[in-house]
Amino acid sequence: MNAQSAGAAATAASSLILLREDVAGVAVLTLNHPQTRNSLSEAMLEALGDALTAIAHDDTVRAVVLAANGPAFSAGHDLKELNRHRADADRGRAYFKHMMTTCSTMMQQIVALPQPVIAAVQAIASAAGCQLVASCDLAVASREAKFATPGVDIGLFCSTPMVALSRNVSPKHAMEMLLTGEMIPAEHAARIGLVNRIVAPGREREEAIKLAREISSKSSLTVKIGKEGFYRQLEMRLADAYTYVSEVMVENMLARDAEEGINAFIEKREPKWEDR
Repeated sequence: MNAQSAGAAATAASSLILLREDVAGVAVLTLNHPQTRNSLSEAMLEALGDALTAIAHDDTVRAVVLAANGPAFSAGHDLKELNRHRADADRGRAYFKHMMTTCSTMMQQIVALPQPVIAAVQAIASAAGCQLVASCDLAVASREAKFATPGVDIGLFCSTPMVALSRNVSPKHAMEMLLTGEMIPAEHAARIGLVNRIVAPGREREEAIKLAREISSKSSLTVKIGKEGFYRQLEMRLADAYTYVSEVMVENMLARDAEEGINAFIEKREPKWEDR
């Protein structure tokens, strides 16, 4: 590629609101609209949804890292975009419903994705941006990152972010964030279970990719079975959860990779995964 072509490619990439780079089986998705603090606009939600749909059917992708460019990971919904629809005949009801449904669908795509998703949080993640972090399976954050669900401060309770947040942290910690809207530092986010690892500023993407590659070294079939089972059993009563996961383990035991992995362990050698 000559300098002119490289420049054109860079310009085209910079104009995209969502970037994708594949690194040794890890798909790195980067929110790339810093001028709106990577708000979850209609266009951003559609771009994320399309990217996740493609990844779900891509067997070469074994893990996903969700990162962001600019001074914020994501500020949540684009309030200016939402507010413009107050001039609609229904005062925006249909558009508001469309946006909440679109956002909720995308968040559920992350949970339903066969591959694990790791958030790499470099800065502020607020409202639906905090929801995005909470929806990911794991999160690596810079020490400078901060988290908040501040909707209460503008008369719009963070009800949809509450769903993901309350499935990550204890009820009292979730309610404190939701009722006060206060920004919490990365260290506190880690203490309450919203974040897995805290790293030096600028290292969050690198560390998230490192973690993703570690997970990628496992059988992708086993990881898929485990992720699906984890979220399904969370919603069940204790007895039902044990009944369900017992069946999952039986099916998992019959998989080729479980047979190979157990034999490799007994024979004290590295397993050779076939992802089946």
